[in-house]
Parts: sequence; structure tokens; C-alpha cells
Amino acid sequence: MNLYERTQAVLPSWLAIYYDEPIELTHGTGRHVWDADGNRYLDFFGGILTTMTEHALPAVTEAVAAQAAKIIHSSTLYLNRPMVDLCEEIAAIAAIPDAKVFLTTSGTEANDAALLLASARNGANQVLAMRNSYHGRSFSTVGITGNSAWSPTSLSPFQTFYVHGGQRYRSPFAHLPDDEFVAACVADLRDVLDQTGGPIAALIAEPIQGVGGFTSGPDGLLGAFAEVLRERDILWISDEVQTGWGRTGEHFWGWQAHCADHPGVTPDIVTFAKGVGNGLSMGGVIAPASIMDNLPANSISTFGGSPITSAGALANLRHLREHDLQGNVAKVGPILLDGLRALRDDGTAPAVGDVRGKGLMIGVELVEPASGTPGRPAPKTANAALEGCRERRLLIGKGGLHGNVLRIAPPLSLTTDEAHEGLAVLSDVLREVS
Repeated sequence: MNLYERTQAVLPSWLAIYYDEPIELTHGTGRHVWDADGNRYLDFFGGILTTMTEHALPAVTEAVAAQAAKIIHSSTLYLNRPMVDLCEEIAAIAAIPDAKVFLTTSGTEANDAALLLASARNGANQVLAMRNSYHGRSFSTVGITGNSAWSPTSLSPFQTFYVHGGQRYRSPFAHLPDDEFVAACVADLRDVLDQTGGPIAALIAEPIQGVGGFTSGPDGLLGAFAEVLRERDILWISDEVQTGWGRTGEHFWGWQAHCADHPGVTPDIVTFAKGVGNGLSMGGVIAPASIMDNLPANSISTFGGSPITSAGALANLRHLREHDLQGNVAKVGPILLDGLRALRDDGTAPAVGDVRGKGLMIGVELVEPASGTPGRPAPKTANAALEGCRERRLLIGKGGLHGNVLRIAPPLSLTTDEAHEGLAVLSDVLREVS
């Protein structure tokens, strides 16, 4: 049997695998990866936004090797210098007052921990979430995910109420200018709150929805929500699993774009994962000591913040900051965004209904041509585009409620030449599939 047949025989059938003829990635360097047949690809997805800096970053591989030669695992039952070093650095750049950090092995686990902290604070089992959202694959995070394509059960330890504002292209408020859109979403939030009974633990929201197709409301929306939440003593959890660490180019954290007009407003809890480990299993929660220290029971983490993952993540985070990769994102991101928007507007790719995002987090929504605005979702066209890019040696992602959105998220070290190269491939493919 080949590797795909072996995969089908031993792994669950519900695991999504890209491409009609799946590929095995064997190694990578910089922004490129190679498959088992020796084909070289420009990577515009980074293992779902996880290879944040670059493949085989020497600083990370050297830090991992050095730590592996000492001790690989100990758990949080013992003092762990690499974990403390990493948490100190994250707390210092968190922009959260009196920050403490708890490390996990994934974004799912980080969001689980954040929900636990929020519900333990007031004993509430009610949660607010955004429509079209995604927060993980555990029982509790599936239960609050507002995207049916990724939520296989309606059972949940939480009662969840979904509010508007997570996406705009298909929103009933899409026709409104920014300030009126925000006002309409705030009115919807207040209406939902007025209809719930009992205390609510938190609102959890992605500043830019990842699996949902890189969608978001206008800047300032979550800050306006936060003002309402504070009136009612409800926490705000910012899910930065995909937006954190400078990926948007304009800010280090996605939530910061929402608080410029709301002085002193910050999330109560921030979750992160994916890119900080650059491929190592790393996630975490940031919260003020008043929230983080409030669990009424003991706990540990067996694998979260292990010496080896902490050492690698710290090297990766320091490389990102020392090389100003956020500044690089601000430089190269517009090459892709402006180029794709020009393609949408010039009429040569009528399947492109919407181009959105920030920095190196870009969504291209594909629709049936001449089907109005918003156009009817075109998931088959998105599949054709995914395959077309692979044939031209470009790897991208796919998402959205209807599976019709191309997700473009290269490592943050993407060069100008590589941005133009990828844009040329995307433009050719989008014209072809249209």
C-alpha cells in the first residue's frame, strides 16, 4: 500500500486531507517545502499558520537540539527554566496588566483553559461567541464553535449564544458603513444579553476568524463589545491562535486594532498557539493574576511548556522580534492584498467575490459568477483553485462555512520576490477557474 492507503486504513475517515492526490511533505527551508517525489513548493499556508517564521529556522533547531541533549520532559511538577524564560517574555509583550501565562500543547487546549478560568470566576456555564467562529476540536470548544462545518455535535458543557459581527461579506449588516455596522452589532449584542437568564462567563472572539475564512468586522468592533461586557461584568477572551505575533502587520496582537478608540480597554484573557512554536506543540493563555490565580483546585500540565518546546518557542519568538518580521509583514502583505483586489476589480476573474484580511492573513471568497452580492458560494471552484495552485507548486489553504474561501498565510519572513511569485500563480489560477 502507498502512504495514502495506509493513512486511510489506520487513521479516522473524518480527518481532512488536501488534494485529489495527497502529497507527503518531507522537508523544508525558508518559505519552501519539498514532497516525497522531490517537487519544490512555495508555502503560502505554513501548516495552517503554524510555521510562523520559516521552515528549519536555525535558531529553533539549534535550541531544540541543545535542550534535547539535556532533558526533554519534566512536567510542571518541577521547576522548568525554559518555561519560565518563555512565559516572562510573553508576559512582557502581552499588553495585559499584571499578566500571568499558562502554557498548553495546542490552541484547543488554550481555549479550553480560558473557558475554565472564565466560568470558574462566577460559576456561569453560559458563553457568548461569534457566528461563523472556530475555537478548537475538544468537546467544550466544538460546543461553542459557530461554524457547523466544524461542529459535529450540539452537545456542550456550555449554553452558547451567538452574536453578529464575525464576518461581513454575508452579514445582514453588510450594506452599512463601518460605524453603523458596529452600532448594529452592538445593538444585537445588547438584545442577546437582555434575553439570556443567569450569569454569562465570557465572550470569546477571534479578531480575524481563521477557519471561518479570514473574516472580520470593522476595526473597533470588539472594543465596542468590550464596553458593553464591562457594564455587565462579563469577560472578553481574545482568541489569538491565528492572529497573534504580528501576522496582521499593523499590530502584534489582533485585538489591538479594536481598542485604539477605547482607551484602557484590553481583553481579560488572551489565548495563543500555532506560530509561537513554529511547528512545535505550543499554546497558552495570558490573563491578569486576579483571573489566572482564581481556580478553586489544583492543576498541572504534563506536556504544556515542556523544556524542549519552550526552548524552541523562545528562540522563535526572539528571532521574530529581533528581525522585525511584523514590519516585514506590513511591507509584503499589501503586495498580495492589493494585487488580489485588483484582480477582483478588473473583471478577469469573476469567481472572486471578496478579498479580505490584513498583513499575511488573506481570504479570497469564490462565488458563482453573476450571482449577485454576496454571490452564491462556489466550493467546487475553490477546490479547483487549490488543485491548480498545487500543480503550479504553490501551497495554500481553504476554509469558510461553505468551503469556498482560499486562505493565504505564508511565513512572516516572506520576501518581496516570493510575494510577487505567489501572486502571479494565484492570479493565473483564479482567472483559469473563473
